[in-house]
Amino acid sequence: MAPKKLNFITGNKNKLAEVKAILGDTVELTNQSLDLLEIQGTVEEVTLDKCKRAADIIGGPVLVEDTCLCFKAMNDLPGPYIKWFMLALGPQNMHKMLSGFEDKSAQAVCTFAYSEGPGHEPIIFQGRTDGKLVPSRGPTVFGWDSCFEYEGQTYAEMDKAEKNKVSHRGKALDKLKAWLQQETTQMPA
Repeated sequence: MAPKKLNFITGNKNKLAEVKAILGDTVELTNQSLDLLEIQGTVEEVTLDKCKRAADIIGGPVLVEDTCLCFKAMNDLPGPYIKWFMLALGPQNMHKMLSGFEDKSAQAVCTFAYSEGPGHEPIIFQGRTDGKLVPSRGPTVFGWDSCFEYEGQTYAEMDKAEKNKVSHRGKALDKLKAWLQQETTQMPA
């Protein structure tokens, strides 16, 4: 059964605003910030573990998200560890990570996980967008948006509505919306 309300676990106001804009009135979205330990592993492993931990702490339904930036030249690293590279380098210096490589291609990956609560296995919704790592262009207010280019524009240079249509987060949330709508239509009368 689809929840009428989702508790999105994030302290990132930009991410919260983007998720609310993409989900629209599909579901009521509230948020809570938790400092969750993140294990090492694949993005799916990290997201599933984070979802289970959040559900245990909250004691109810939760939605969590993990975002990766994978560089083909580095066999998909930094992947789920991009947050730490961003904190160390900032968006202005990210492109230097690939300065020794000809291949500048990157894949943005967003993985959401929903759990009904403690003891329930999370459901994953993932979106991927291919692009490339470039010197920072546009506002640097949202993660690595200013250094990830998709079809000639960085995410930061795009109109928000345009970005939400093509982004990894938008694609993952489209899958979540479809699941929510399917679950709602399957509810017993």
